[in-house]
Amino acid sequence: MNPEDYYEVVAAELDRYAKVPDEVLLEIVTRDGVCMWLWADGDGPEWEQEEISDREAAARLCADCPVRGVCLELELRTAGEDTVGVWGGLSQEDRREVFRVWRARREGGGSS
Repeated sequence: MNPEDYYEVVAAELDRYAKVPDEVLLEIVTRDGVCMWLWADGDGPEWEQEEISDREAAARLCADCPVRGVCLELELRTAGEDTVGVWGGLSQEDRREVFRVWRARREGGGSS
C-alpha cells in the first residue's frame, strides 16, 4: 500500500469517532492508554534511554494499545498540524500527513 492510501485508510477509520465529544475521548485515553500505564509509577519503558526514531517508539509503545484510534482522533483534534511526539501509534510526520486527509474528510462531511 502506498503512503497516500495508508493515510486515507487511517483517516477513514477515525470517522467512527467524529461525533464523540473531546472530553469523552480524553477520559478513554487517560484511563485505558498503554502509555498512561507505563509512566503511572514514574518509570518509563526499559528502552526509554535508547536512541530510536518516533516511528520505532510508536511501534513499540502503541502496538498493543486498545485505544490507538481514540488517541489519534484526540490528538488530531487538539494539536492538528502542530502535533509532536508519538500519539495513536504514529510518528508526528505520519500524523501530519493523516491530519491533512482527516481534515479534508471532516470538512467534506465524512467519508469520501
